[in-house]
Amino acid sequence: MLAQQQYDVFQAIADPTRRKILRILAEEELPVTMISSHFPMSRTAITKHLKILTASNLVSMEKIGREVKCRLQPEALLELKEWLAFYEQFWDNKISMLKHLVEKDEE
Repeated sequence: MLAQQQYDVFQAIADPTRRKILRILAEEELPVTMISSHFPMSRTAITKHLKILTASNLVSMEKIGREVKCRLQPEALLELKEWLAFYEQFWDNKISMLKHLVEKDEE
């Protein structure tokens, strides 16, 4: 049996469908059938996206009776938050420069 490929958070969120799945799961835990009803694609395709999200630890899946319930695991997003935090300094710098230019033009 082949080992399941691991994905990092960046690979997982690179796809717009997976980002939308995360947004949906941020609202509530849902079974795969309910998640797939939000998309114009097959349940099999959604399941493949969910497997990538699971492999990146962004989603957990639990079989309850005949359904598989999916839950967002937001802790995995900390890696993304930490990476983006470094780049905030550049955004803050640009905003400060813009503010300075606007105030200078108003004088």
